[in-house]
Amino acid sequence: MKVAFATDDGNRVNAHFGQSPMFAVYNVTKNGGELLELRKLPVVLNQDEAGKIDSRLAAVEDCTLIFIMQIGASAAARVTRRKIMPVKVPFGSPIDEQVKRLVEMLQGKPPMWLAKVLRAEEEEEGTGEGEEANGTVG
Repeated sequence: MKVAFATDDGNRVNAHFGQSPMFAVYNVTKNGGELLELRKLPVVLNQDEAGKIDSRLAAVEDCTLIFIMQIGASAAARVTRRKIMPVKVPFGSPIDEQVKRLVEMLQGKPPMWLAKVLRAEEEEEGTGEGEEANGTVG
């Protein structure tokens, strides 16, 4: 599954969803995680709140989870409507540690919130969407 991390340096989760200058996107399976890309957001002067949310949603729309330091209520609602689960972690959490914890959860018995996300992802794959990911999780 693809997982995004709100970051300003590519190494730590240290950004609020609405102000994040980039997202580090990883592919995470029970066999490990690998960085796919750093998705930098263009700087737009005087962008309103809705525009900030829209641009960030577009940057992570193919992800299953998004690790963030903070997220506003309206942004959280829009993220979850897109079937992306926001995960709040402490400021400065190292991304590699978060990836490692996620891999460990996938190898063992995932917590209920993660099991629910994985089920939803499998159902989506069953409809023909995301077939390139078949067999990578579970």
